[in-house]
Amino acid sequence: MADYTVIHEKASSFYDVFERKAELQHQTHYCPGCGHGITHKLLAQAIDALGVQDRTVLISPVGCSVFAYYYLDVGNIQVAHGRAPAVATAVKRSRPESIVIAYQGDGDLAAIGTAEIIHAANRGEPITVVFVNNGIYGMTGGQMAPTTPLGGKTTTSPFGRNQWTDGFPMHVCELLASLEAPVYIERVALGNNKQIMQAARVLRRAVENQVKGLGFSFVEVLSPCPTIWKMQPVEAQRFVEREMTKTFRVTNLRDRTKEAPARPAPAPPPALVDIPRILGLVNGDGAATSEGRPPARPARALDVRIKVAGFGGQGVLMLGEVLAEAALDAGYEVSWLPSYGPEMRSGTSNCHVRLSSVAIDSPLVSRPNVLLALNEPSLRKFLAAVEPDGIILYNSEHLPEDCARPDVRMVTMPFTELADQLGNSKAANIVMLGALLETTALLDQERVTGALRRKVKSQKWFELDLAALAKGREEVRKGASS
Repeated sequence: MADYTVIHEKASSFYDVFERKAELQHQTHYCPGCGHGITHKLLAQAIDALGVQDRTVLISPVGCSVFAYYYLDVGNIQVAHGRAPAVATAVKRSRPESIVIAYQGDGDLAAIGTAEIIHAANRGEPITVVFVNNGIYGMTGGQMAPTTPLGGKTTTSPFGRNQWTDGFPMHVCELLASLEAPVYIERVALGNNKQIMQAARVLRRAVENQVKGLGFSFVEVLSPCPTIWKMQPVEAQRFVEREMTKTFRVTNLRDRTKEAPARPAPAPPPALVDIPRILGLVNGDGAATSEGRPPARPARALDVRIKVAGFGGQGVLMLGEVLAEAALDAGYEVSWLPSYGPEMRSGTSNCHVRLSSVAIDSPLVSRPNVLLALNEPSLRKFLAAVEPDGIILYNSEHLPEDCARPDVRMVTMPFTELADQLGNSKAANIVMLGALLETTALLDQERVTGALRRKVKSQKWFELDLAALAKGREEVRKGASS
């Protein structure tokens, strides 16, 4: 057999077959002439050349780049629209040895993702960002993108982009180059073979910067989009070469790789036992939990799923926070998740609280075993979801006739009126908390008192809340003895 030399082959960082398509699994799903396929190849070649395939994590969001995980045989995370830099930051910080690449289109990075990219660049996150700019929204139907050139006709600018009504095309490289932290920023194009060869060198360098431990690297790739621009592939490539480059100058805008020092290694995380002291968490008696003694142990097995609901301004979220703080102080696993409407006052408001003696899998409470309803709309909204044998506390003297449930325990009290007797109706939530503690013996009084002390800064309000707790307990005892 004659000797031969392989001069061109498929990058090892590609999968052997592309399962995105039922047939022709050696081909991508991208349109003929699309720049994504070229950019994928150049990126895969860079990863191969640098020997970092097993360390690479590719972050791809919504848009034409969404299916990158079908092609590149690296770690892959698919994220929400525009959020690639934020997720890339989290991955790099938690796995600093990884090579993290955010791969985004112009409708993604330069529109909904503007905040993420600017702040990641401003922090100098040591990631590599590949920005594919074809000047139009591709996957969603050809709308005008932030980077659409002036005069560009799209489905949302049928008469051409007008600077007076649509603004100018956004120059992302120039925008990021105004920041101090980025180490490397360059714009390349895929308009001809020479430009593609230069793009290959730049993409490799942007990844290599990360391998060397340098800072934020950003590469903008001017890319053809034949289908959406309604051009033949060759015509679309010429459009990039001759027209896109008029709007977006192909050039290097930042190169501080020679003088940029390697980023210092992140500081080691604090020991778990030190976290309560660092955060200033204290027990009900005012002593720091980590000052010479182990954390509290749960007194008993517990799995309580609480829904607290009412109007904004009724202290719904505060009630949930106090429960969570007190249970945390008692050594339980806790979660607290707020949910409220746009109105600060009188809008809907509820929160999910979970207290458990084992790890909590989700903060959501879809099937509560405790419902604390501070108004009738909340009672009606969540009544059916309460598990059989659960407990409902309702802020009224009487239960609506059509809200009776014989399979749950119902406690009805005019908590607002009881709080008003103490001098302020706003303490109704704490009166309800006292009634809950007396009804269930869920938590020790001292834990709740300690949580209130941390949450309530005013001595006047703290004393009122202590009286409200006592009032709620007293009213439950009265009801039990009558």
